[in-house]
Amino acid sequence: MAESKIIPVCIGCGRQPSEIEEYIDNPDDDQDPNAYVRREEGTYNPVNGHFACTLCYVSMGMPSSPYGWRAP
Repeated sequence: MAESKIIPVCIGCGRQPSEIEEYIDNPDDDQDPNAYVRREEGTYNPVNGHFACTLCYVSMGMPSSPYGWRAP
């Protein structure tokens, strides 16, 4: 499956994964931060590339739903 060309961006701080320590130091060193967010970040929205990094997700009140929460 082809990797998405959308560069993920946090909807809270506006940073890309390559600018956020938690994704730079991901446990899968063979993945770049963008690929890691696409594959592992539960808030990632594949339609528009938005996600919420941990600090922003917490500051938003940790939104949730019975079906999981994706960044708008």
